[in-house]
Amino acid sequence: IIRDRVEPADERLARFVQLRIQLGQFFFLLIGRRGDRGRRRSVMIIAIDGPAAAGKGTLARRLAQRFSLAYLDTGALYRAIAAKMLRAGGDPGDEGEARQAVESLAPADLDTPELREEAVGRAASTVAAHPSVRQTLIAYQRRFAESPPPGKSGAVLDGRDIGTVILPDARVKIFVTASPEARADRRHKELRERGVESIRAAVQREMAERDARDRARAIAPLVAAPDAYLLDTTNMDADAAFAAAVDYVLARQD
Repeated sequence: IIRDRVEPADERLARFVQLRIQLGQFFFLLIGRRGDRGRRRSVMIIAIDGPAAAGKGTLARRLAQRFSLAYLDTGALYRAIAAKMLRAGGDPGDEGEARQAVESLAPADLDTPELREEAVGRAASTVAAHPSVRQTLIAYQRRFAESPPPGKSGAVLDGRDIGTVILPDARVKIFVTASPEARADRRHKELRERGVESIRAAVQREMAERDARDRARAIAPLVAAPDAYLLDTTNMDADAAFAAAVDYVLARQD
């Protein structure tokens, strides 16, 4: 499930402002004190995981809007680090370089078109395997969920290890998946609509390689939490997936 159009300038600006706010919170939360345990229990947290092109990002944003929750695309953090390293000619496999990239991350790094490039996605998968990088970003992600921005009663986080590692106690966990063929079709279509040259077979091959890396890594592998709701979007459009997820969230609130 992917967006089928290019965002207008006003929507891109709104997303940029949101990303600036999120990154500003990143630096504050890294040094912030531990959250109050009572407050944590009162916060509504939705953890969404799944592989690329399964539809978790679209779903997470819509759920955040539906329930007036803060939203964090955790994958954007790793992609921003990877993109920064690639621009500098660095090696995503070098953990020391990756740590330096984290320390020099700026708001603008989270809103560049290259974050959606396939090469950046592959590099992000490598960066995400570094223990020290993950530990730094894990602290931020947990604080974001436990202490959402003012006016928000909770948060929706999407990624690959939210329900298993980042927020294992989240009351609502959803694992969004789809068949490899459906996911490759969606990503191929997305790339073509963005004007990026794409070969369908190559897209599916690269996606399978990334899935294998994400599932095999020793640190926080891609796997559904035992208590997660499995949402298979293979034969669903965005609206059907959203409706199913809303029903599940409401049921978990009872």
